[in-house]
Amino acid sequence: MTDQKRPKKEANKIVRGVIIAVVALLIIIGFLGYNYVNSSLQPLNKDAKTNIVVKVPMGSSNSEIGAQLQKNKVIKSATVFNYYVKAHNYSGFKAGYYSFKASMTLDQIISMLQKGGSSESITGKRVVVKEGVTIDQIGDSIEKNTKFSKAKFLELMKDKNYIKELAAKYPQLLSSSVASKDVRYNLEGYLFPATYDVTKKMTLKSLVNSMVAKSNQELTPYYEEIKKNGLTVQQALTLSSLIEREGVTQKDRQKISGVFFNRIDAKMPLQSDISVMYALNTHKKSLTNKDTSVDSPYNLYVNAGYGPGPFNNPSVSSLKAVLHPTQRDKDYLYFVANLKTGKVYYSKTYSQHLKTNASLGQ
Repeated sequence: MTDQKRPKKEANKIVRGVIIAVVALLIIIGFLGYNYVNSSLQPLNKDAKTNIVVKVPMGSSNSEIGAQLQKNKVIKSATVFNYYVKAHNYSGFKAGYYSFKASMTLDQIISMLQKGGSSESITGKRVVVKEGVTIDQIGDSIEKNTKFSKAKFLELMKDKNYIKELAAKYPQLLSSSVASKDVRYNLEGYLFPATYDVTKKMTLKSLVNSMVAKSNQELTPYYEEIKKNGLTVQQALTLSSLIEREGVTQKDRQKISGVFFNRIDAKMPLQSDISVMYALNTHKKSLTNKDTSVDSPYNLYVNAGYGPGPFNNPSVSSLKAVLHPTQRDKDYLYFVANLKTGKVYYSKTYSQHLKTNASLGQ
């Protein structure tokens, strides 16, 4: 090898080394960047339970909102938030006070921003009304998460003047409840399952008002259909509240709805354990003969028809099952669920029902 070729070869080695180093560096940067972006798309802390109050001022840009979220440790990166919003063409974010959690996904945060926050400063506390809970249980949640006591809440639930005010404001929603006799709470079934932010200036009445307003908003599309089905809102929600607790899948809820309507047509008591437990104001895994004989208008083991009113606050999906029952033509009058698997079995006769129970060992 000549002396002239040796420097050229050495130079080529150096160039190749530099190129390899640059490529490796770019790969590392790309990998780190990918990991950073990917982690920024995930909840900041999936186990976080603390509510974080964030104020979004009027006229805030997406980047300003992202900066607020990062500053308050709701998200990891404002930059990634901004690019994510642009990439998916999200818009319509609204000003207000929000209560976020660091365990929320970007999509959940964006959904809240699109729906809008509270116009009043919120405390970061929330009252969660779960599907299928009773007014008594809602009272527990209110006492735990607000400055209001359960006793005051239940007192308000018995306030006839307050109920009349609400009925005057929402006649389609509450007129049939007010007209019903022997009702424990006229608003049972009418405090819609949702999460309610608690504001600093909120009164107990305004909190309940928001629950009733939400119920009216969600049920408005179904008022006409309820009427066409020959039902009052009170009757529809009563059956919905039973189906909410009796069925798990929508398919079974519709079948159970058909069974209930078949029994009503046959003038048979619905014989739902849910009604007896509500009458007893307790929860049991199994009922005794004494339990099912309790003297209460809510006991649908001995009383035919719908009873006074709802037994809990049901979901819209249960209401849909009431409005669209299935397999009524098969004359099913009984059903029982396998307590281990959750599978529901249907029977036309009581003897078949007993055989099914025996086979399930229940």
